[in-house]
Amino acid sequence: MQIDPSDLAKRGRFYFIYDRPPHLVMEDKTKRGLEVREHVTDEKYDVEADRGMIHDMDGIGHKVGIRWYFPKSQYTLEQVVEKAEEMEKRYKAIREMTCPDDD
Repeated sequence: MQIDPSDLAKRGRFYFIYDRPPHLVMEDKTKRGLEVREHVTDEKYDVEADRGMIHDMDGIGHKVGIRWYFPKSQYTLEQVVEKAEEMEKRYKAIREMTCPDDD
């Protein structure tokens, strides 16, 4: 996905939100550069999403969300930011558990 920096509507430590009419696009920064394997309807948010594949230490593949496309006709920027902040909170908790001395 080609992103124009002027499309950036909001950024967090672990996410970007882009204003790309007709969508607000929430992107997980930790998944940037991951190859998009499929474009599907996400079960959690019930919106279109790009998903990729990551593999664990046992070589088992797991499908993960990269980007979510929230229709501007149904979602405000504030609603998308709320979902992004939930994701941010999960990543901060993981970071505190795995890297307690990092800032």
